[in-house]
Amino acid sequence: MQADNANNLETQLTSQVVNYIRAKIEDGTLKPGDRIPPEREFAKELKISRASLRMGIGYLAAMGVMKVRHGVGTFIEDGPAEFGRSSLGLMGALHGFKAWQMFEVRKLLETSLAALAAERGSEEHFTILAEEVAEMYATIDDPAQYLIHDVRFHRTIAQASGNPILAALMETVSTALYEERRKTAERAKDRKSSLDAHREIYRAIRTGNPLEARAAMERHLHSAESELAAEQSGRGYRKRRERKPKLVSV
Repeated sequence: MQADNANNLETQLTSQVVNYIRAKIEDGTLKPGDRIPPEREFAKELKISRASLRMGIGYLAAMGVMKVRHGVGTFIEDGPAEFGRSSLGLMGALHGFKAWQMFEVRKLLETSLAALAAERGSEEHFTILAEEVAEMYATIDDPAQYLIHDVRFHRTIAQASGNPILAALMETVSTALYEERRKTAERAKDRKSSLDAHREIYRAIRTGNPLEARAAMERHLHSAESELAAEQSGRGYRKRRERKPKLVSV
């Protein structure tokens, strides 16, 4: 019960930061490329702790709304902010979508997206994927930053699929899972296997091999789901998995 209350509070604080930034962008106070106030000042303005502020900023950075430049500051991204999909994902988290349901959708969507990216991806997409893999190597000891590059890697694959509808659906699921993934990333003892999996996916997409891209993504998601299941075992995740309805052939 205490864990659930803590999770709800974290989600509410993240939502507070998201809504505040959105209001500032909508009223023109913040524009693409603008730098937000220093962390201490910003947290005081929102009347929340700096740790809570970092959670919100991490969420927005992972969703492509903000960019954190180490040693420089945090900025509003130059591109269009995806608040519509981000907010929908946050609502999903608030209303209790089950993790196994999310992973079931991820497997259906992202394996196909990886195959399509291998067939349709451009050199620009391949370059971004390579950069994100490199950034994941550079931030392997920083869970929050590693997760941001992880999310961007998967978003780029969705964009490379050439199907914006599928990409939007994937974004919704990804945002709803973000908080759980953030907690798992913070406790993960070995990110090397995850990094290797992303590199395999990149290589399959880069070489234009849709079958291997699909298989590599499926292996990665299966491993990620198992890691989340282990993380949530004390909260009944495995029991929910056992009660998951069987697929019926028609």
